[in-house]
Amino acid sequence: MSALHEFDLIFFGATGDLALRKLLPALYYAFRDNGQPAGWRILGLARRPLSRDEYLAMLGDSCRRFIPATDLDDATWGQFCARIDYLPVDGTDPAGFAALTGWFEHCAGRVRVFYLSTAARLFGPICEGLARHGLVTPLTRVVLEKPLGHDYASSEAINAAVGAIFAENQIFRIDHYLGKEPVQNLLALRFGNSIFEPLWNRGSVRDVQITIAEQVGVEGRGEYYDPSGALRDMVQSHMLQLLCILAMEPPTSIDADAVRDEKLKVLRALRPINAANVKEKTVRGQYRAGAVAGKPVPGYLEEPGIPPDSRTETYVAIKAEIDNWRWSGVPFFLRTGKRLPERMAEIVVNFRPVPHAILPPSPAAGEPNRLVIRLQPDEGVKLFLLVKVPGEGMKVKPVALDLDFAETFKHRQWEAYERLLTEVIQGNLTLFMRRDELAAAWRWIDPILDGWRALDEPPKPYTAGTWGPAAASALILRDGLALREEA
Repeated sequence: MSALHEFDLIFFGATGDLALRKLLPALYYAFRDNGQPAGWRILGLARRPLSRDEYLAMLGDSCRRFIPATDLDDATWGQFCARIDYLPVDGTDPAGFAALTGWFEHCAGRVRVFYLSTAARLFGPICEGLARHGLVTPLTRVVLEKPLGHDYASSEAINAAVGAIFAENQIFRIDHYLGKEPVQNLLALRFGNSIFEPLWNRGSVRDVQITIAEQVGVEGRGEYYDPSGALRDMVQSHMLQLLCILAMEPPTSIDADAVRDEKLKVLRALRPINAANVKEKTVRGQYRAGAVAGKPVPGYLEEPGIPPDSRTETYVAIKAEIDNWRWSGVPFFLRTGKRLPERMAEIVVNFRPVPHAILPPSPAAGEPNRLVIRLQPDEGVKLFLLVKVPGEGMKVKPVALDLDFAETFKHRQWEAYERLLTEVIQGNLTLFMRRDELAAAWRWIDPILDGWRALDEPPKPYTAGTWGPAAASALILRDGLALREEA
């Protein structure tokens, strides 16, 4: 990790689940691996009237649950906590910002990062409060957690409010999937290896499948999840970002705007899905009671905080198409859902079969080569090739060339937020969404939502612990293909 010597990192929403479970543990690892630098200052802000010691006790309890005991060194933890302060501040109360000014005395020349882990409706007021009290400097950066709005109009309103205070190169719109090691390896795989580029097009690729499957339900987050649903929560951000990295043209460099320019072109080339074709191109589902990992689980409508007549989708499958020369005619199947049989995120690139079969007919002989990029839980890359089974005849079977990251690289893998926080502090915007990217994503998503409303149909039920509604399989079967469901 590059040295991170001096900065101030201020968390709004410091008592929330994200800060305690992900952000502060990620900072602990960064602190440990940077040699416990003395120039770090971390400030937690939240409405809860806690003393600094009370907050550190809360943080300690949380980190002991989410950091393995073998990684928690008492001396290092003590040094880390010495860099942390806490102030009870309400982001909607001007008096709270006044209390902040004293904390920044004599620190005008340091990198200053405000991480807004709050409801998105507070992003504008918080930024305005920071500016009003003189807390924004040329070295200040602001991090915005998703979701940034619930549609194009609300997203633009938030971006306009934040953009009135901060320049675009000071705004870091975070999507934690972009910090995952296999997502970084997508860039290396595509643009660091000459063998793939000649095949990365409609002539060689038959179809692409992107899956993000969760075993969990709403996990007590019903009040947040129900107004959002799977399309807003997962597709608009994580899945479209994966699609962009997978499908974009080679950028001129790895610089932030060069990469984001190419991602934007993909979003703008997505074929519209609207009321005219939404039933043909999408499937939405909602889980019913069932069993996951051998344990009974309630249906979505029985979850706490969910209205008994909710039509919110917990599963969505989409056939996306990109109207450009590279990908014309190649379907990109996106699917994500809760209460599925396993927790996994992966990308499958299915290549076209050989143009003329010379091997004896068999089920395996007709299987195409495929590249499987596993993002979680076991990060790695597999390239499936057909090879001859030892023995008489020409019986073949698919065998994987397997790159297991944990096995290949013996050191600890960075967590996504560890990388992203490091990139923010260093001012690198490559892994963050630009405003026009976000706008283009919402412009594609909004007509799907409008189309569903026009259909006025409830989501299709599926039993918890299965791979979603049968209609999702039919969506891809219409192209003579099948979804990959094995581990």
